Amino acid sequence: MPQFDPTFFSTQLFWLFVTFTLLYVLMSTLAMPKIGAVLEERQRKIDDNLDKAAQLKAEAETAIALYEKALAESRAQAQAILRSAGDEMTKQAEERQKLLGERLAQQVKAGEARINAAKEQALTHVRDIATEAAKTAAAKLTGVTHEDATVAQAVAAALEEGH
Repeated sequence: MPQFDPTFFSTQLFWLFVTFTLLYVLMSTLAMPKIGAVLEERQRKIDDNLDKAAQLKAEAETAIALYEKALAESRAQAQAILRSAGDEMTKQAEERQKLLGERLAQQVKAGEARINAAKEQALTHVRDIATEAAKTAAAKLTGVTHEDATVAQAVAAALEEGH
């Protein structure tokens, strides 16, 4: 193999040096600037995307904060509305209950007045009824009819003994 022959080492080293230098110059002048430009463009796009992502993240966090604030305000407002509605309903219920109580008290007083009037009317007629009942009972039991005045005196005496 001629590559391993020591007589050809110097020419091989020369051509290795020339080829390496030529490739190095070509790569550094032609290929490397293009690759560098592509890499720089890629890095710039990545940085821009990262900046946009950070900006969008900040905007999203701001929107979330505003949403949570609005939600908290809405909840507080809803609680206040519910509380005021509950208070209003309680107040109306108390007013209705008070009116109902007053109406029932008036009905009870009217009923008591009717009962007292009926009682007084019944008590005024009790003596007459008792006299008539005693006269009828005595007539049926004894077969003798007594005078109204005599029976009335007997009933009055019996009523006074009962008191």
